[in-house]
Parts: sequence; C-alpha cells; structure tokens
Amino acid sequence: MAKQLTFDLPAHSARGLDDFLVTPSNATAMATIEAWQDWPNRKLVLVGAEGTGKTHLAHVWADMATARIIAATDLADTDIKALAGRSVAVEDADRIAGDTTAETALFHLHNLILAEGGALLVTGNAAPSRWGIGLPDLKSRLQGATLATLEPPDDMLLSAVLVKLFDDRQIAVPANLIDYLLPRMDRSLSAAARLVAQLDQAALSEGRPLTRNLAARFLPDETGSGA
Repeated sequence: MAKQLTFDLPAHSARGLDDFLVTPSNATAMATIEAWQDWPNRKLVLVGAEGTGKTHLAHVWADMATARIIAATDLADTDIKALAGRSVAVEDADRIAGDTTAETALFHLHNLILAEGGALLVTGNAAPSRWGIGLPDLKSRLQGATLATLEPPDDMLLSAVLVKLFDDRQIAVPANLIDYLLPRMDRSLSAAARLVAQLDQAALSEGRPLTRNLAARFLPDETGSGA
C-alpha cells in the first residue's frame, strides 16, 4: 500500500499568556512573573531544565513589560547602549559562561537597564552559582538576583499540553491514550511537542488512525504491544 504524501509543516507555537497552562509545577514562577513590578532591584533569574517552559514564560513577561528578548549568545553583537530605557529578557545566560566578551556585554546591559529604570529577566537551566560565570562582578550581580524556578512538568501540565497539541493539529485522540502516554514519554514540554508531531506524521503517512500500537513505536523502551 502506497504511503500518503505528507508535508512537514511546523505547528503554530503560541507563547501568549492565555496559552501558558498553570499547574503546581509552574504556579510559583508564574506568580513571580506576574508580580514583576515588585521584583527586588527590578531583576529576576528564571531557571528550569530544558522543556519546562522558560522561553514561553519569558515571552509572557516580555508582553507584560513591553520588553525585548535577546539570546545571551547574541549579546556580543548587540548594541547595548541602544537598549537604554528598555526592559530586557536575556535567554540562556548559562550558555555564555567562559565567553569574556558576552559576559562583559551582559554585565554592561545589567547596569544600564537598572540604571535607566528598566527591568531585567535572565534565564538559565540552573541557579547562577552553577553557570561557571568567570566575570566576578557579573557573577555577584546574578547570584544576588531573586530566583524563580520552573519545576519539571507534572502530570496535570503534560496532560493539558498533550490535549492542546493534539487539538491544534485536529487529531482525534482515542480514549485513554493520554493516560497511556504520560508514564512512558520523556517528561518535558519539548518532548510532548515532538511526540505529537511524530504521531501526526506517522498517522498521516500510513493512512491509519492514532492508536496505542502506533504511539508505542515512538515511546522509550516500548515494544508496540497494547490495544
């Protein structure tokens, strides 16, 4: 049987406040973001493992604060002085550890933003003390910032994300499939997105409905058994 022709079109990535699903794993971080005007010294470090929603929450904050988002790895090529008077979110600051030029740029950005009355959000995978920042003045300023942590997604969040991702792709989900996926899939939001995309692609290309047998092929350590 010939496979159906499919096109690998990216699904829309929604990053607004209404699309951020709040559960116990992220409620504290979300509350801290919403109270951004009360941050001590107008700065916050947001941390969490990959796939916990840092980028989404940074975009939520950027909308609230009318802030610009900059990847930390782009800081060395950024006109820092042009950001005077702005609020700024710097993503993945842990990735510039040991890069003297980028670290210096972040240090100057930190001082400029706060001196001009803006707010600064910095994200990373762990607390700043574990980043390996070499510039002492930058390290002390980051470690002195308020810390908000995104915990690994709980079942409530993963379930809601899976339902939304399937719904966005207009995929009919059989009864109990979500409960079947939850204990077997990699537990991150990015893994959920990849899994749904894989299942959508496989169901379309093979011209078959989504079943547990099909889903099992894309799960870690699964043999494909099941109804």
